[in-house]
Amino acid sequence: MCVDGLSSLIRDVQERGIISGVRVCWGAPSISHLLFADDCFLFSKAEESQDHVMKSILTVYEAASGQAISLLKSEIYCSRNVPDPMKQNITTILGVWAVLRTGKYLGLPSMIGRDRNSTFAYIKDRVWHKINSWSSKYLSKAGREIMIKLVLQAIPSYVMSIFLLPTNLINTIEKMMNYLWWGHDRTSHRGINWLNWEKLSMHKVHGIMGFKDFIAFNLAMLRNQGWKFQIEPNSLVSCIFKARYFPSQIYLTANISHNPSYV
Repeated sequence: MCVDGLSSLIRDVQERGIISGVRVCWGAPSISHLLFADDCFLFSKAEESQDHVMKSILTVYEAASGQAISLLKSEIYCSRNVPDPMKQNITTILGVWAVLRTGKYLGLPSMIGRDRNSTFAYIKDRVWHKINSWSSKYLSKAGREIMIKLVLQAIPSYVMSIFLLPTNLINTIEKMMNYLWWGHDRTSHRGINWLNWEKLSMHKVHGIMGFKDFIAFNLAMLRNQGWKFQIEPNSLVSCIFKARYFPSQIYLTANISHNPSYV
C-alpha cells in the first residue's frame, strides 16, 4: 500500500461522514488531507471522535504498508478557538506534539502574520550572508555582475512566485546589491552609488546592466499563478480561491474582498 492507499482510506471515511475535513469558506471544497512527496497534512475538526478515526487509519496504513509514521517528526497545530484541555486530549490520542506556529515548509512560511517584514526577513539575511561570504574588493566588475545575477537575484525567486514581498524589504535587498556592485565596504557601506538600482535594472538595450527590478519581477511571477487559475479552473487551489475571493465573478474582474488573508 502506497500513499494512494492512505488517501483512499481517508477519502472513504470522509465520504461516509465520519470525518469532516475543513473548508476555508462556504462553497469551498472540503479538505481532509494533502500529500507532498513523503509528507502528509491531515485536517479535521477538533473532536476526539475524529482524532480516533485518524489514528486508526494511520495504524491500518502502517500495518498494510510496513511504513511507520515518525511521531517524533510530526506536529499538530490547533486553532486559537480550541480550548487547552481539548488540545491535550488530541495530542494524547495522536501521540504528537502541539506547536504554536507551523514554521516553514519547502522553504516557504506556512503562516503569514501581520508583520510581513519579520516573516520574510530570512531572505534578506541569506542575501547578506552571501555578500559577506565574498570579498567585493577581489572581484572584478564581471565577477560582481555574475554574482548578482546568478546567485543573489536567484535567492528570492522561489518565494516571489508565491508571495508579494513587502516593498521596503525589496528596497533593502536592492540596496545591498547596489553597494556590492559599486565595490563598497561590506560593513560600513561607505562610498558613492553612481547609479541607483532603478537605473541599473533598465534593459541592456539601453546600455545599462539589466539587473532585475524585483518589484516588477515579483508581480510577473505572481501573474503565473493567476494564469493557472484561468487555464486550470477545476484544480483544487483554483476552486478554493474562487470560493473565497470571487465566487460569482471570473478572476480577471475580481476585487479584493473584505478582510482577505495575506495570500
